[in-house]
This record gives sequence, structure tokens and C-alpha cells, in this order.
Amino acid sequence: MPLASGPSLWADTLPDAERFAAAASDVPADVDVAIIGAGYTGLWTAWHLRRIDPTLRVAVLERDHVGFGASGRNGGWASALLPMSLASVAREHGDATARRLQSTMHDTVRRIGEWCRTHAAADVFHQGGSISMARLPPQVERLHDELAEYRRFGFGEDDYRWIDAVDAADTCGATDVLGALVTPHCAVVHPARLVHALAHAAHAGGVTIVEGATVERHEPGRVATDRGTVRADVVVRATEGYTPQLAGERRTVMPLYSLMVATEPLGPDAWDAIGLADRPTFADGRSLIIYGQRTADGRIAFGGRGAPYHFGSRIDPSFDRDDDIRRLLVDELRLMFPVLDDVTFTHHWGGVLAVPRDRHPSVVFDRDQGIATVGGYVGDGVATTYAAGRTLAALIAGPADDVDAEHVRLPWVGHRSRRWEPEPLRWLGVNTALLAARRSDRRERRTGRAARGWNTVFDAVQGH
Repeated sequence: MPLASGPSLWADTLPDAERFAAAASDVPADVDVAIIGAGYTGLWTAWHLRRIDPTLRVAVLERDHVGFGASGRNGGWASALLPMSLASVAREHGDATARRLQSTMHDTVRRIGEWCRTHAAADVFHQGGSISMARLPPQVERLHDELAEYRRFGFGEDDYRWIDAVDAADTCGATDVLGALVTPHCAVVHPARLVHALAHAAHAGGVTIVEGATVERHEPGRVATDRGTVRADVVVRATEGYTPQLAGERRTVMPLYSLMVATEPLGPDAWDAIGLADRPTFADGRSLIIYGQRTADGRIAFGGRGAPYHFGSRIDPSFDRDDDIRRLLVDELRLMFPVLDDVTFTHHWGGVLAVPRDRHPSVVFDRDQGIATVGGYVGDGVATTYAAGRTLAALIAGPADDVDAEHVRLPWVGHRSRRWEPEPLRWLGVNTALLAARRSDRRERRTGRAARGWNTVFDAVQGH
């Protein structure tokens, strides 16, 4: 299978004219806010800080380059999905708060689209909704349960609805579709083009961005890098899946790999068979998550979970590709769309996402210490980073409008997830959960019935 030379499809299709490259400069000696990490979270936080208060001196410090991590490599879903259930939010904060959080995510997708119309190229963002297909009877049950939860919290047909097999096939021509859950609250993006557009906008708005600066230590009032030390009234850690590489943070989040493949550009006959005419994102109701999109240049970019967790939260570039997972992804996509049997897959890549122990994102600001932490999106971060960054900016600088004021009341403010178990318990638990999900999906495909035993193991390890 020929593979392109770049780290991902997105890197290979990022136009040079849109690429952000920070001017060579020293780390500033003194700022109001120093942000560690130039991914979506760090850059949205910086952009919102300057929107609220243009006098703030804001610096973003990045070890590699803008969008190096998940922000430049992800599946390109700007979705209203949350990694935790609304029921779990309601148990702690009440039904009204859970509904408010979900409504904020609906609004966030729209706001990112508005931002892109001003700051990014026309084809970076397209809101075509999302379709989650049921391709086995247990998946029908699973997706109906998901729909019932949305109904419990007051979301109607305009937000989430079930469509039958005929209507689902009109949207997406995958095999064996029995029906689908659809929502308009999702868009496809080109992740690298979006993060570079965001860097350009933040820089134009007065944010200092320093690439190639490795943070060696951070503490209240100070960030030490290999290129100098910056004093800051507020230090923000926005390192997501790379957080375990910081001193003392090994068990804060678990770095989990998610891998992807992409096809060559497809012709009209293939797209007539596949559908996805308005470019909705697509998935199905299996336990081990898959995700796909029709790209602006006519490919399918498709990914899934299932890569092993590496002992000690180890992160290594060699884990960005895995031949076994690549074959599984290609085979699965060809099962869904047989028209792809003779199509060349040109790219294979991956990277880490951050999983808190309770799968709940956090926005924490200790004003007395001048320390903030934000993240923990479990792979649902393209849109969530905008909302979390806006929340944190409003906490630091004070709300500038009613929307900011609403964000600082969201239930991720001040949320602290418990730490992951020490090794080897973490390695055993996470990989047992992955094994359970994989075996559950295989058994359901073989029998057409819910694999309740393996599902129970998966839920128990995940803490559901």
C-alpha cells in the first residue's frame, strides 16, 4: 500500500500559503498569560483572551510547531459530541445544567463556522451534519438508547432524529444499514488548515507564538524553557495528550492512540455509490469507535480506536502508524463500501488523545496561584476546544458578554478528575477494555445479538 511521505493527509494537503510559521524570536521575558501548547486549546484560549482584553500580553509556547499534536492530525469532526454522557453530568449538576452544556456545544459548532467564514479559506469548514448508522440489531438498540437520552434532556427532532433504512441509504450507501441517528450539529473541517488559520488569527490579534521551545518546568509565575524563562501572572497548561510527559503528570490523563487512513481522490461513480453528498460525518453504533468524513478534495478519511495503550503512558513517533490497525481500518472501510475494493489508500497516520479517568473535560483556574489547566476531550476536541478556550479566557480576563458569562457557569469549570491508577494496573485495565470492545463487536457481527458479557467488562473498566 503506497503511503505519502508526510505525517498525515492533512499535513500533505496544507497549502504553503496557509501555513503558519512563527518568526524566529526569543521567549518573551514577561507576559500576562503564558500558554503551554499551540494546539486548538492553547490558541483558542489566546485568541479569546485578546478578544476580551486587547491589552493583555499573551504568549503561546510550543515544543514542536503549531498543530503538531491532535489538532493537526484528527478526524476533522467539529461536532457537538461530549465524551461523557449527559446523565453523568446531570447526576452531579442537575438536568438543566446538562442540557445547557449540550446546547452550548450545538452553538459552538455554529460559532466555529462563523469564525471560519471570517478567518479561514472557504473549504476549511462545512456543516453537513452527522449520521451514526445501525448496521446490526444491537446497534439499533444502542443508538435508540442514545436518542432517548437526548429526548430526556429536551432535544427534539430538529436536533436528533431517527431515520429508517431507506432514508439512511439515501444519505450514506454503506452496507447492511438498518437505520441511523442523524443530527445537524456537526461539521467537517480540514484540521491542519483550521489550526494554522487560528494561529494566523491569534498572531494578527497580538498573540506571541514561539515554536521550538521545550518547556522544562512550569510553576506559578514562571515557565522555564530550553530557550529562556518567561515570567507570567497566569500560566496555562494546554498540553492535552502530551500532558503525561510533564513532570508529575504521568497519571493525570491517559494518552490513547487513534489511527487513520485515507483513500486517493475518488471518482463520480464511487461517490454515486457511497453518497455523503452534503459531506456529513459518518460512524456506526459499534463499541470500538470508528469515524469518517468525505474530504473537500474527494477522499474518504477514516479512523478508529483500537491501538494499544503503551505501558507507562509512553508516547513515541513509532506508534503513529501500526500495520495491523491500518489493515483493520482498510478492511472495515471496504466492508462498508465495497466500491473501494480496488481503490488505493494513500495515507496512514495517528496520534494521541487525552483520556481523563472519568472521561470528563476540565477547565480549572486557580487565581491565587495563577495556574490554569484545560483539556481532557477523549477525542471530541475539535469543537470542545473552542468552548473550553472561551471558558478559560473568560475566567482569566472576566466575561466580556453574556455568552462568556454563560461559559463560566458550565460544569467543566473547576472539575477535577481523579488520577489514573499506577502501572501495571493502568496498562492492564485500559488494554482489557480495548480487548472487550473488540471482542464485543466481533461477537455481535457474528451472531447479530448483543455481546452483553463483553459489554459488561468494557463498561466496568471504563467506569460506566
